[in-house]
Amino acid sequence: MPETVSLDAIDLEILRRLQNNARTSNRDLAAAAGVAPSTCLDRVSRLRDAGVIIGYTILIDPARTGRSLEAFLAVQVRPHRRDKVASFVAHVQQLSHVRSMFHVSGRDDFLVQVAVPGVGELQRLVLDEFTARPEVVAVHTNLIYQQWQGPPLLPP
Repeated sequence: MPETVSLDAIDLEILRRLQNNARTSNRDLAAAAGVAPSTCLDRVSRLRDAGVIIGYTILIDPARTGRSLEAFLAVQVRPHRRDKVASFVAHVQQLSHVRSMFHVSGRDDFLVQVAVPGVGELQRLVLDEFTARPEVVAVHTNLIYQQWQGPPLLPP
């Protein structure tokens, strides 16, 4: 389990600002945190090095890029052994339609979020990339009608 990092009020303010707008300039970030720009840059670098900041992302609307159908694929892998799991994960990570993947407990072993152009491509993806694999024993497809983001990890 990852080690918890000690964060002070300045670190928390930097994180709050970045989680709400990762494009905030260092100068604006420093002003909001009440520190010099060089100090702010050092703080952000330390937070990155400590693994608190793990990346910067943009959100893309899949429908506007021709992938208007999204689904969760609930996948069962047997036998559920480390080597089979590693092979399955490596395969799924290279598929361009995959948006996210979760290794979960319960009846299913994985939840895989995909975005595809339509039903035909979803069917092809399930049949050719999932159920065709020997370790996959079942795939249940749940279409996503609408999606909402959760609140920020830190208060805005």
